[in-house]
Amino acid sequence: MLEKMLTVGIDLGTSTTQLVLSELTIENLASAFSVPRITISDKRVIYRSDIIFTPLLSEEVIDAEAIKTFVSQQYHKAGIKKEHIQMGAVIITGETARKENSALVLEALSGFSGDFVVATAGPDLESIIAAKGAGAHTYSEKTRKSVVNLDIGGGTTNLAVFTDGELIDTACFDIGGRLVKINPDTREITFITEKIKRVIASAGWDIKVGQTASVKKLTPLAQEMACILAQSIGAAEKSPYYEQSITHHGLTNNMASDYVSFSGGVADCIAVELGSDPFEFGDMGQLLGWAIAQSSAFQAMAIIPSVETIRATVVGAGSHTAEISGSTISYTGASLPLRNLPVLKLTDADNRLESEPLAKSITEKLGWYKVNEEFQMIALGFEGEPSPSFTRIQSLAKAIVTGLQPLIEKNYPVVIVVAQDMAKALGQALFAELPQAYPFVCLDSVKVENGDYIDIGLPVAEGKVLPVIVKTLVFN
Repeated sequence: MLEKMLTVGIDLGTSTTQLVLSELTIENLASAFSVPRITISDKRVIYRSDIIFTPLLSEEVIDAEAIKTFVSQQYHKAGIKKEHIQMGAVIITGETARKENSALVLEALSGFSGDFVVATAGPDLESIIAAKGAGAHTYSEKTRKSVVNLDIGGGTTNLAVFTDGELIDTACFDIGGRLVKINPDTREITFITEKIKRVIASAGWDIKVGQTASVKKLTPLAQEMACILAQSIGAAEKSPYYEQSITHHGLTNNMASDYVSFSGGVADCIAVELGSDPFEFGDMGQLLGWAIAQSSAFQAMAIIPSVETIRATVVGAGSHTAEISGSTISYTGASLPLRNLPVLKLTDADNRLESEPLAKSITEKLGWYKVNEEFQMIALGFEGEPSPSFTRIQSLAKAIVTGLQPLIEKNYPVVIVVAQDMAKALGQALFAELPQAYPFVCLDSVKVENGDYIDIGLPVAEGKVLPVIVKTLVFN
């Protein structure tokens, strides 16, 4: 049986705000005698909104009312009412996620659909979402090669590396087209970020607020930005400006990947010649794109086209894949129900690690989900093993509890999602490792990916079954 659903995705980025409406075809792939397996069998974008500059009341405060007005106007132009939308995603990314009232904006926008996945994406999660939207994940999976995606926006560049379709690493740099703002009519430089001011001062360039911008004046800065991006993926020797351009961390192993892809607003400027009005958008995004195209380091790389560029972060909305985790679950009832938990999925390489290195890997990857240097509650997903030994189960439990200590210290429930049928035994081992009466949920037979969100409902069937909703950000 097929069912149609209308979804919306709203992206509030450093430079731009936009939304996309999509129609999803939902299908039950299971037989009449099996537990339902609901999946998305088709996706059709039915409306792409205008793209506006993200409205701000000041450099630190988002104009929430202007954003709500924009969303209402786009719904009207699309000919739909908000009550027709069944699900969706609101994502605040880049510099906008650091604004004082970002949480209030999310809360206000969540009312535009009955069941939004509402999330502020920190730098690492934004890297994952953007790379998936650009198609880097799919390309890596198909070719079994490594792909690094650079999502270059207004305030930051987010990096994600995939090998054989597995997420390997992420990074974020304060490199973007809107770090220098320019009045498009007068060409007066109106704003320069503090980090870029330090680069300018160190290099001895004559670039200041109040001056008239020109290609000649800003080209050295654009070239240095492009050079830092090449350095970020191991394609050039690190300059003195590399470290100070890091948002929170670089790539752990920045060896050059097989392929490179670009997304974000600046990506649209890489493959085009520098126009007669390079500052028409009020920034140096076009100049940065031109500098990347002229860079000998990037010219030497195998660059693949992206499925999406400026719309990569969200081209669809939160969609639901319903799952049932059955008779081998383990949980403490006090922690249920749980909603909108971002998924941190371990790689196949992580699955093969012994207890101590696995714990270290979990703790490191928790940092992907930090927002404003604060850990947020997550669900830890991994493949698991079909017939693990008792010793291996104990080793996994110890690694999980050790690796999740930053969350346990905040008294967040421990949530584990395993694809293999091993949740009962693993849950019992977790119970022994965790503090007394500590809340946890251990599910199996549920497949999740990085970038997914899950809801876990109250138990049914006399406590033997937990309903689980996996919410996947839908990408072209």
